[in-house]
Amino acid sequence: MKEDRQTTGWAARDPLAHLSPYTFTLRKTGAQDVLIKVICCGICHTDYHQIKNDLGTSNYPMVPGHEVVGDVVEIGSDVTKFKVGDTVGVGLLVGSCNTCLPCEAGLEQYCNKKIWCYNDVYTDGQPTQGGFSGSMVVHQKFVVKIPDGMSPEQAAPLLCAGVTIYSPLCHFGLKTSGLRGGIVGLGGVGHMGVLIGKALGHHVTVISSTDKKRDEAMIVLGADDYLISSDKDKIRSLVDSFDYIIDTVPVSHNLDEYLCMLNFDGKLILLGAVNAPLEFFSPLLITGRKMITGTVIGSMKETEEVLEFCKEKKVKSTIEVVKMEYINTAMERLATNDVRYRFVVDVAGSKFQD
Repeated sequence: MKEDRQTTGWAARDPLAHLSPYTFTLRKTGAQDVLIKVICCGICHTDYHQIKNDLGTSNYPMVPGHEVVGDVVEIGSDVTKFKVGDTVGVGLLVGSCNTCLPCEAGLEQYCNKKIWCYNDVYTDGQPTQGGFSGSMVVHQKFVVKIPDGMSPEQAAPLLCAGVTIYSPLCHFGLKTSGLRGGIVGLGGVGHMGVLIGKALGHHVTVISSTDKKRDEAMIVLGADDYLISSDKDKIRSLVDSFDYIIDTVPVSHNLDEYLCMLNFDGKLILLGAVNAPLEFFSPLLITGRKMITGTVIGSMKETEEVLEFCKEKKVKSTIEVVKMEYINTAMERLATNDVRYRFVVDVAGSKFQD
């Protein structure tokens, strides 16, 4: 592509985090790049934290969105994975160094020079912008094919929330049927934990601070049990019960109760990014050879796998589809956990004006 091509997205200009239309120039389509016309994009808590500068690293103007589904409208001369007309997805990553140990192992998400889908700078020095926009240009390595028959709206949450759950289950050998798992927090990622865990044949318990999501967890999502984290008697009855607990809560909290409920060699997997220290009583860890670990999103291979897995198992996320004009209200609702369980923005059907 020789000429400059512009697109319009909805961007935050400062930590007040109000999103409004913003027109910017796409980077030129290189030999291995794919030009994508965006159909829809999921909304993640990370998007909210970034536009609010909660992590102190935000650059503006910022177009968020990293659960992107769209149609290929142009490909570079060396693109072999895709053709014009394919429906594809883009997650949190759009680049990496390709030479470090994680990259050579196909684990680009752990590259120290990885490039985020937005709020980052691409190799040509141009700021990256996310999926709350009409179009994107992405290297083919960081694009995945959406399986035939899967709706774009259902595919979108799998590109972050879905693979974030799927990746640690794969890596730590937790895909075997019959395992007992706990899911802490029933938000966008947590509800995918219930759905994927059940699809794997696991006994799944939701662990929450209140009782208000019990019916949804057990009746709608199919969880086997529901535990209120303040119920000490129930916790005592579940000591040494779980093969794994996936903790999705993004605020500081004590880990002791989760550790005591893990079985021998059990794994406490942290997925929530917390900007304060977490505490635990070390004997709970060492006397059962238990593990506290964490992972971030998933590899490109795992992203492809989770899409196919969810298609095969008929796993469907609970979503609420909104227009871009509703984005600021959606962000406000997301901040108060008023969504069941993932907003997906109908980008193609939206107006790019306030």
